[in-house]
Amino acid sequence: MKTKGQYDNAYVPLPASGEGLGVGLTFGPTSPPAPLRVRRGEQTFRFIASLTLLFAFLISPGLRGRVLAQDTDRIDPKLTNTPLLTYVIRNARIVTVSGADIENGTLVISNGRIAAVGANATVPAGAQEIDGRGLIVYPGMIDLATNMGLAEIPTGAPGTMDTTELGDMNPNIAAIWAVNPHSAHIAVTRVAGVTNALSGPSGGIISGQAAFVNLFGSSPREMALVPEAALVIQFPRIGGGGFGGGALNITPEALTQRDRRIEELRKIFRDAEAYGRTQDAYRRDPRSVPRPAIDLKLAALVPYARGERPIIFRAERDREMRAVIRFAEELKLKPIILGASEGWKIASFLKQKDVPVILDGVLNLPLREDDGYDSMYENASKLQAAGVRFCISAGDSGAHTRDLPFNAGMAAAYGLPKAEALKSVTLYPAQILGVADRLGSIEAGKLANLVITDGDMLEARTNVRHLFIAGRQLPLVSRHTMLNDQFKDRK
Repeated sequence: MKTKGQYDNAYVPLPASGEGLGVGLTFGPTSPPAPLRVRRGEQTFRFIASLTLLFAFLISPGLRGRVLAQDTDRIDPKLTNTPLLTYVIRNARIVTVSGADIENGTLVISNGRIAAVGANATVPAGAQEIDGRGLIVYPGMIDLATNMGLAEIPTGAPGTMDTTELGDMNPNIAAIWAVNPHSAHIAVTRVAGVTNALSGPSGGIISGQAAFVNLFGSSPREMALVPEAALVIQFPRIGGGGFGGGALNITPEALTQRDRRIEELRKIFRDAEAYGRTQDAYRRDPRSVPRPAIDLKLAALVPYARGERPIIFRAERDREMRAVIRFAEELKLKPIILGASEGWKIASFLKQKDVPVILDGVLNLPLREDDGYDSMYENASKLQAAGVRFCISAGDSGAHTRDLPFNAGMAAAYGLPKAEALKSVTLYPAQILGVADRLGSIEAGKLANLVITDGDMLEARTNVRHLFIAGRQLPLVSRHTMLNDQFKDRK
């Protein structure tokens, strides 16, 4: 399955043998072994030589140490098993995002949180000091549309892709149990200043539940901030069209199929609502009310059907977004629109309905061939001018989520005020997901997810100098820095 948009590009054709969240890895048929042509003496020699090399490796601390040092995808246990330290950052410019910037400010980190921030914050004894002269402190960036930890190598290694479950309706699938904390993408993304991501599945109609995670931890549970943060739905639509995609295939059969799928979606939400009422009745009076049967899919859908948790609907065109909003209003859901390539066309409508938007195609081509070349670049500025709640995502499965600041920077270059561009990757995604009480800005009491840079965070030439997630200072090491160190002096 492949649809337009970078987020959808993470979809991969489901192999016949099946793979998916919680399904586990499958292996394809193997080729028969080639006939042996090595004589017995040569076999014995090669066996002894292999043992010698293995023994030399095991007894060589230097060689073994160099190899292990290159394994940057593994979390150093010292980072997770040691007590949290207290830090103070002095003389830095602190960009709080939610308030005024603080020049030559002081920020104290204690027990994983921001303990104090200001021009003259009180510093506890024994705090480790970071000289922030010439540096800028920002809240960590947040990406709300990625498959981080679920997708590793989209082409050529299907076994590393765990984004899609079998079947169309999978509200009971929770991505948190499939997130790989040792994904190479996590460290690569983290050292670019992105500290949090909403990682979600992307197959079928109801794809499953996305997890909001810190980009640090040795297990999914350790990374999770909100394990079941939002439901992901690929809202039924008519395929085709788009830049280079040919004409829309609007036929009576296509319309009937789309309407049938929407009706299936409507039915499962109504079933979930009824299921929730039945369960409530049984809990209130278990003696007289018959015990209802357990249905895992409907049980998982209940909080979303009641509007208690947000639902992320993928919709790109104006008519698709209008259909999503009508559907959500009819069922009293809590919608968030993902994509919104034509959001600029219905900005006033989105504002009127107060539906938040995740823009994941800032760097994409226009949706229609007759749209302006910069229509996607300007989308964010037009939504902001209309007062729509929005945030910006890199729209990538994992490898290029690190480009999140450049997406926001491009939107700023095409009309979005610079302060708004910064909020669109920090405070606004936290507000849209309902975690702004913990993340998104620099305020006392919030989690110490911080990025310290030597320049503007949205500029490509800026370097990240220090990085904190949940109060732990993390080494700025990734697969990319390892390869740079390995080959920079090659002759």
